[in-house]
Amino acid sequence: MRPAYSLSTDQQIVLRDAVATAKARPGLAGQIDALYAEVQQAIDARKPRCDVSGKCCQFEKFGHLLFVTTLELAAFDLRRPANDQPDGEGCRYQIGGLCTAHAVRPFGCRVFFCDPTAEGWQQEQYEHFHTRLKRLHEELGVPYLYVEWRQGLSVLDSPESATA
Repeated sequence: MRPAYSLSTDQQIVLRDAVATAKARPGLAGQIDALYAEVQQAIDARKPRCDVSGKCCQFEKFGHLLFVTTLELAAFDLRRPANDQPDGEGCRYQIGGLCTAHAVRPFGCRVFFCDPTAEGWQQEQYEHFHTRLKRLHEELGVPYLYVEWRQGLSVLDSPESATA
């Protein structure tokens, strides 16, 4: 089951154009990777637990959604794995209970843990690194958009994106 809302045609065009702008920036993937490496350092220092092993990727069952920024969507699209299941529930890159996009997964996936002792820490990390992502959009001159993961992928998968 998909989220109850969807992007309008105009919003899809804006997103498609913004991702194309981002993908044209030299070194984008490396800049996102550097930010993700800092996220990993924070995770390694805190050592939050993962208690439910991938159930959070089943968004509707877990009761949450994943949102991504323009830059994250662009960096992911530059390196996205070929193996996905775009018509299933939850994350299309969770196949057989495993993440097939683990190395290039978005920030929200990286910082989310179901460890109840890490809730405050997660919020702090999310705010800190999300602010850094916003600033990177400004530095690169890329429109900042914040969209639900599957909707963003759907826009990139549309035939219009292939010709853009």
